[in-house]
Amino acid sequence: MEFPKIEAEVLSLIETELPPRERLQSLCAFLHASLPGYDWFGFYIARRKERLLDLGPFAGEPTEHVLIPFGKGICGQAAEKGDSFLVDDVSSASNYLACSLKVKSEIVVPVFSPGGREVVGEIDIDSHRIAAFGAADRAFLERLALRVAADVEALRL
Repeated sequence: MEFPKIEAEVLSLIETELPPRERLQSLCAFLHASLPGYDWFGFYIARRKERLLDLGPFAGEPTEHVLIPFGKGICGQAAEKGDSFLVDDVSSASNYLACSLKVKSEIVVPVFSPGGREVVGEIDIDSHRIAAFGAADRAFLERLALRVAADVEALRL
């Protein structure tokens, strides 16, 4: 996938005058539709005091995982450790929370407070293909996390 072309379109979506929730929802819909293998694209918003992730804007099939405790599943691990997780085959991950039998691989990237190290949320992407994500996806999503940090933090308030 050509991320530079996608990133130019992502920047234009991020710079719209929409409220943060609508801007992130537009971003989810665009990336879900534009990137092969991004079969579910969403944001979880951190509730740090409660050590929970709360489902935010997303595109894809509905999920029953609307609240995820820190440390539980791939999303919870990413929030707890403040690090990106790329899982090529979710069936081999002992701490995976199954959202759908269709999901074969997942990537989760934390979103940090603007200019800080506090996890305010995360980007979660599921794919119906094994090993759907690589280093280029991780780098793209980590850049995206920096660009959407203010919007994700706004959803916490």
